[in-house]
Amino acid sequence: MVTPSAILMLASVLGAAGEAERPNILFIMADDHGYQAISAYGHGINETPNIDRLAKEGMRFDRAFVTNSICGPSRAVILTGLYSHLNGFKTNNDRFDGSQQTVAKILRTSGYQTAMI
Repeated sequence: MVTPSAILMLASVLGAAGEAERPNILFIMADDHGYQAISAYGHGINETPNIDRLAKEGMRFDRAFVTNSICGPSRAVILTGLYSHLNGFKTNNDRFDGSQQTVAKILRTSGYQTAMI
């Protein structure tokens, strides 16, 4: 999980990096995405050569857990680095408070262009 202190550390590191040193960041979040859904993790259910190349040349998460197994709240935890009871998104009936600090906002403040597709 990304904690507020980890987000602040990321922001300070990114803020100190020069333009030429900044890594490109591609964060893929898919609905009901299990580790076996892409072949980069050694499973053959789906062949994903382009994602495999990105994983090989960049970084991938091999050890992760969720603090809330419900889709909307789990995404809010990933985006804010805050547990559901702190970010206010506890069930799928809740609404995300967009005024909260998010990884995308921190990256934008550090000079990155961000997008959601």
